[in-house]
Amino acid sequence: MASSKKTRDHILITNFNSNPNVGLYGYATDKYCLLGREVPEKEAQAIAKILDVPIIPLTIAGTSLLGIFLTGNKHCLLVPGVAFPQELEILKKHKINYRLIDTKLTCLGNNVICNDHGALISNEYGERELKAMHDALKVEVVRAKIASMNTLGSLAVHTKKGMLCHHDILEHEAALITQIMKVEVMTGTVNLGVPFVGSGILCNNHGFVIGDASGGPEIMNADEALGFIKR
Repeated sequence: MASSKKTRDHILITNFNSNPNVGLYGYATDKYCLLGREVPEKEAQAIAKILDVPIIPLTIAGTSLLGIFLTGNKHCLLVPGVAFPQELEILKKHKINYRLIDTKLTCLGNNVICNDHGALISNEYGERELKAMHDALKVEVVRAKIASMNTLGSLAVHTKKGMLCHHDILEHEAALITQIMKVEVMTGTVNLGVPFVGSGILCNNHGFVIGDASGGPEIMNADEALGFIKR
Protein backbone atom coordinates (compact mmCIF):
# COMPACT_ATOMS: atom_id res chain seq x y z
CA MET A 1 0.00 0.00 0.00
CA ALA A 2 1.04 3.61 -0.29
CA SER A 3 3.39 4.67 2.48
CA SER A 4 1.96 8.15 2.79
CA LYS A 5 -0.96 10.15 1.54
CA LYS A 6 -1.96 13.77 2.01
CA THR A 7 -4.83 15.73 0.59
CA ARG A 8 -5.44 19.45 0.41
CA ASP A 9 -8.81 20.10 -1.26
CA HIS A 10 -7.89 19.51 -4.92
CA ILE A 11 -4.46 17.86 -4.45
CA LEU A 12 -3.53 14.30 -3.57
CA ILE A 13 0.12 13.72 -2.66
CA THR A 14 0.78 10.00 -2.75
CA ASN A 15 2.51 6.99 -4.28
CA PHE A 16 1.42 3.67 -5.69
CA ASN A 17 3.09 0.74 -3.95
CA SER A 18 5.98 3.04 -2.95
CA ASN A 19 6.32 4.35 -6.53
CA PRO A 20 5.93 8.16 -6.79
CA ASN A 21 5.58 8.05 -10.59
CA VAL A 22 1.80 8.30 -10.34
CA GLY A 23 1.36 9.82 -13.78
CA LEU A 24 2.38 6.58 -15.45
CA TYR A 25 -0.60 4.66 -14.09
CA GLY A 26 -3.63 6.62 -15.25
CA TYR A 27 -5.43 8.79 -17.75
CA ALA A 28 -8.04 11.25 -16.54
CA THR A 29 -10.75 13.41 -18.05
CA ASP A 30 -13.51 15.42 -16.39
CA LYS A 31 -15.84 12.43 -16.84
CA TYR A 32 -13.72 9.42 -15.82
CA CYS A 33 -10.29 8.22 -14.78
CA LEU A 34 -8.80 5.09 -16.29
CA LEU A 35 -6.48 3.61 -13.69
CA GLY A 36 -4.06 0.71 -13.82
CA ARG A 37 -5.15 -2.39 -11.96
CA GLU A 38 -1.95 -2.35 -9.88
CA VAL A 39 -3.08 0.85 -8.12
CA PRO A 40 -4.31 -0.06 -4.62
CA GLU A 41 -8.04 0.30 -4.01
CA LYS A 42 -7.51 2.79 -1.18
CA GLU A 43 -5.57 5.07 -3.51
CA ALA A 44 -8.12 4.64 -6.28
CA GLN A 45 -10.85 5.85 -3.93
CA ALA A 46 -8.77 8.87 -2.94
CA ILE A 47 -8.12 9.71 -6.60
CA ALA A 48 -11.83 9.49 -7.39
CA LYS A 49 -12.49 12.04 -4.65
CA ILE A 50 -9.79 14.50 -5.74
CA LEU A 51 -10.53 14.30 -9.48
CA ASP A 52 -14.29 14.06 -8.83
CA VAL A 53 -14.82 11.29 -11.38
CA PRO A 54 -15.52 7.54 -11.34
CA ILE A 55 -12.54 5.20 -11.55
CA ILE A 56 -12.43 2.56 -14.28
CA PRO A 57 -9.78 -0.13 -13.67
CA LEU A 58 -8.01 -1.08 -16.89
CA THR A 59 -4.87 -2.45 -18.47
CA ILE A 60 -3.46 -1.74 -21.91
CA ALA A 61 -1.51 -4.54 -23.56
CA GLY A 62 -1.75 -6.29 -20.19
CA THR A 63 0.09 -3.55 -18.28
CA SER A 64 -1.06 -0.95 -15.77
CA LEU A 65 1.01 1.83 -17.37
CA LEU A 66 -1.97 3.61 -18.87
CA GLY A 67 -0.32 7.02 -18.73
CA ILE A 68 2.27 6.11 -21.32
CA PHE A 69 -0.24 4.54 -23.73
CA LEU A 70 -3.35 6.77 -23.65
CA THR A 71 -4.24 10.34 -24.50
CA GLY A 72 -7.21 12.17 -25.95
CA ASN A 73 -9.75 14.98 -25.68
CA LYS A 74 -13.53 15.38 -25.37
CA HIS A 75 -14.05 13.87 -28.80
CA CYS A 76 -12.02 10.71 -28.57
CA LEU A 77 -9.59 8.57 -26.58
CA LEU A 78 -6.54 7.50 -28.58
CA VAL A 79 -5.61 3.87 -27.95
CA PRO A 80 -2.60 2.03 -29.41
CA GLY A 81 -3.23 -0.95 -31.63
CA VAL A 82 -1.48 -3.24 -29.14
CA ALA A 83 -4.49 -3.08 -26.78
CA PHE A 84 -6.15 -6.44 -26.18
CA PRO A 85 -9.77 -7.08 -27.29
CA GLN A 86 -10.95 -7.58 -23.71
CA GLU A 87 -9.49 -4.17 -22.78
CA LEU A 88 -11.37 -2.51 -25.61
CA GLU A 89 -14.54 -4.21 -24.38
CA ILE A 90 -14.18 -2.36 -21.08
CA LEU A 91 -14.04 0.95 -22.94
CA LYS A 92 -17.13 -0.03 -24.93
CA LYS A 93 -18.94 -1.06 -21.74
CA HIS A 94 -18.38 2.39 -20.29
CA LYS A 95 -19.36 4.06 -23.58
CA ILE A 96 -15.95 5.69 -24.03
CA ASN A 97 -15.43 6.73 -27.62
CA TYR A 98 -11.99 5.54 -28.71
CA ARG A 99 -9.90 5.25 -31.85
CA LEU A 100 -7.25 2.60 -32.37
CA ILE A 101 -4.04 4.12 -33.74
CA ASP A 102 -1.96 1.67 -35.75
CA THR A 103 1.63 2.76 -35.13
CA LYS A 104 5.01 1.49 -34.03
CA LEU A 105 5.13 4.41 -31.59
CA THR A 106 2.58 2.78 -29.32
CA CYS A 107 3.22 5.02 -26.30
CA LEU A 108 0.69 7.64 -27.38
CA GLY A 109 0.58 9.16 -23.90
CA ASN A 110 4.31 9.79 -24.07
CA ASN A 111 4.37 11.10 -27.63
CA VAL A 112 1.26 13.29 -27.85
CA ILE A 113 -0.25 16.20 -25.94
CA CYS A 114 -3.74 17.32 -26.86
CA ASN A 115 -6.86 19.05 -25.65
CA ASP A 116 -10.12 20.30 -27.13
CA HIS A 117 -8.29 23.02 -29.09
CA GLY A 118 -5.34 21.24 -30.67
CA ALA A 119 -2.74 18.48 -30.55
CA LEU A 120 1.04 18.37 -30.74
CA ILE A 121 2.66 15.09 -31.69
CA SER A 122 6.12 13.61 -32.02
CA ASN A 123 8.01 14.37 -35.22
CA GLU A 124 8.44 10.62 -35.62
CA TYR A 125 4.78 10.11 -36.54
CA GLY A 126 4.04 9.94 -40.28
CA GLU A 127 1.25 11.46 -42.35
CA ARG A 128 -1.01 8.44 -41.92
CA GLU A 129 -0.81 8.63 -38.14
CA LEU A 130 -1.22 12.41 -38.13
CA LYS A 131 -4.38 12.12 -40.23
CA ALA A 132 -5.80 9.38 -38.01
CA MET A 133 -5.29 11.55 -34.93
CA HIS A 134 -6.77 14.57 -36.66
CA ASP A 135 -9.86 12.62 -37.68
CA ALA A 136 -10.32 11.21 -34.17
CA LEU A 137 -9.59 14.31 -32.09
CA LYS A 138 -11.26 16.75 -34.53
CA VAL A 139 -8.61 19.43 -33.88
CA GLU A 140 -5.53 20.78 -35.61
CA VAL A 141 -2.58 18.41 -35.23
CA VAL A 142 1.02 19.54 -35.67
CA ARG A 143 4.40 17.96 -35.14
CA ALA A 144 6.48 19.60 -32.43
CA LYS A 145 9.07 19.15 -29.71
CA ILE A 146 9.48 20.15 -26.07
CA ALA A 147 13.02 20.82 -24.85
CA SER A 148 14.14 19.58 -28.30
CA MET A 149 12.65 16.15 -27.51
CA ASN A 150 9.87 14.25 -29.27
CA THR A 151 8.26 12.65 -26.20
CA LEU A 152 5.89 15.56 -25.61
CA GLY A 153 3.41 13.73 -23.40
CA SER A 154 6.09 12.77 -20.90
CA LEU A 155 7.28 16.38 -20.77
CA ALA A 156 4.00 18.17 -20.06
CA VAL A 157 0.75 17.94 -18.10
CA HIS A 158 -2.17 20.31 -18.46
CA THR A 159 -5.67 21.39 -17.59
CA LYS A 160 -7.83 23.86 -19.49
CA LYS A 161 -6.30 26.54 -17.27
CA GLY A 162 -2.59 25.91 -17.76
CA MET A 163 0.30 23.60 -18.54
CA LEU A 164 3.38 22.45 -16.61
CA CYS A 165 6.35 21.62 -18.85
CA HIS A 166 9.95 20.42 -18.76
CA HIS A 167 12.14 23.27 -17.53
CA ASP A 168 14.24 23.29 -20.70
CA ILE A 169 11.37 24.07 -23.05
CA LEU A 170 12.41 26.59 -25.70
CA GLU A 171 10.60 29.89 -26.21
CA HIS A 172 9.31 29.03 -29.67
CA GLU A 173 8.09 25.63 -28.43
CA ALA A 174 6.09 27.26 -25.64
CA ALA A 175 4.68 29.80 -28.08
CA LEU A 176 3.50 27.01 -30.38
CA ILE A 177 1.76 25.22 -27.50
CA THR A 178 -0.07 28.41 -26.55
CA GLN A 179 -1.03 29.02 -30.18
CA ILE A 180 -2.33 25.50 -30.83
CA MET A 181 -3.69 24.41 -27.44
CA LYS A 182 -4.69 27.83 -26.06
CA VAL A 183 -2.99 27.32 -22.67
CA GLU A 184 -0.24 29.24 -20.94
CA VAL A 185 2.96 27.36 -20.15
CA MET A 186 4.95 27.26 -16.93
CA THR A 187 8.00 25.12 -16.26
CA GLY A 188 8.91 22.93 -13.33
CA THR A 189 9.78 19.50 -12.01
CA VAL A 190 8.26 16.72 -9.89
CA ASN A 191 9.58 14.17 -7.41
CA LEU A 192 12.59 16.26 -6.34
CA GLY A 193 13.93 17.44 -9.66
CA VAL A 194 12.49 15.10 -12.31
CA PRO A 195 11.81 17.25 -15.42
CA PHE A 196 9.60 14.58 -17.04
CA VAL A 197 6.55 15.98 -15.31
CA GLY A 198 4.15 13.60 -17.04
CA SER A 199 5.58 10.78 -14.94
CA GLY A 200 4.66 12.38 -11.64
CA ILE A 201 1.25 14.02 -12.13
CA LEU A 202 -2.24 12.78 -13.00
CA CYS A 203 -4.78 15.57 -13.42
CA ASN A 204 -8.04 16.88 -14.79
CA ASN A 205 -9.82 20.22 -14.40
CA HIS A 206 -10.99 19.32 -10.88
CA GLY A 207 -7.65 18.53 -9.25
CA PHE A 208 -4.37 16.67 -9.48
CA VAL A 209 -2.45 13.75 -8.03
CA ILE A 210 1.29 14.22 -7.58
CA GLY A 211 4.07 11.90 -6.48
CA ASP A 212 4.91 12.14 -2.80
CA ALA A 213 8.63 12.48 -3.51
CA SER A 214 7.81 16.00 -4.73
CA GLY A 215 8.93 18.89 -2.56
CA GLY A 216 6.70 21.68 -1.32
CA PRO A 217 7.92 24.21 -3.89
CA GLU A 218 7.32 21.69 -6.72
CA ILE A 219 3.75 21.08 -5.53
CA MET A 220 3.02 24.79 -5.21
CA ASN A 221 4.49 25.42 -8.66
CA ALA A 222 2.37 22.65 -10.19
CA ASP A 223 -0.70 24.07 -8.45
CA GLU A 224 -0.04 27.43 -10.08
CA ALA A 225 0.96 26.06 -13.49
CA LEU A 226 -2.21 23.98 -13.76
CA GLY A 227 -4.32 27.00 -12.95
CA PHE A 228 -5.73 26.04 -9.58
CA ILE A 229 -4.26 29.13 -7.93
CA LYS A 230 -3.81 32.53 -9.51
CA ARG A 231 -0.48 33.32 -11.11
